[in-house]
Amino acid sequence: MLTRRGFMLGAATLAAGGAMSWRALGAAPLAASEKFEVTHSDDEWHKLLNGEQYDVLRRGGTERAFSSPLNNEHRAGKFSCAGCALPLFSSNTKFDSGTGWPSFWKPLDRAVIGSTDISFGMMRTEVRCKRCGGHLGHVFDDGPKPTGLRYCMNGAALAFTPGAA
Repeated sequence: MLTRRGFMLGAATLAAGGAMSWRALGAAPLAASEKFEVTHSDDEWHKLLNGEQYDVLRRGGTERAFSSPLNNEHRAGKFSCAGCALPLFSSNTKFDSGTGWPSFWKPLDRAVIGSTDISFGMMRTEVRCKRCGGHLGHVFDDGPKPTGLRYCMNGAALAFTPGAA
């Protein structure tokens, strides 16, 4: 019989588990069977990326909310894929969503691809780098005008280059 204490303990366990990455669940690397312009073996990706970047970009992990220094990046410039350096977002489209992850209302043209993600019992649109297939985050329909979209990206998946946006 499920008691209130058991329910609360289970809910707390699920909430903590939501912060776990797919890597911890033993998921296969992303884009293993797909063809992208930039490809590397799993060993090569391990050498090119730090642990958190690998977990996010290649395993579909999620960094802890409010942990990325890119949340507080307000200079003009471009946000690129940390895996292959493809420019993805202009600082002109960045906004503070209050979610704890860098958010944008529009990607650069032909920079990202989307796919259906049904993990954690919900349906979302996963956002991936068009050049290397790296997992960037998810897109939601609760963003600001003019698009109404919120591209909620993992800072670990991005690199910032100051300059012209």
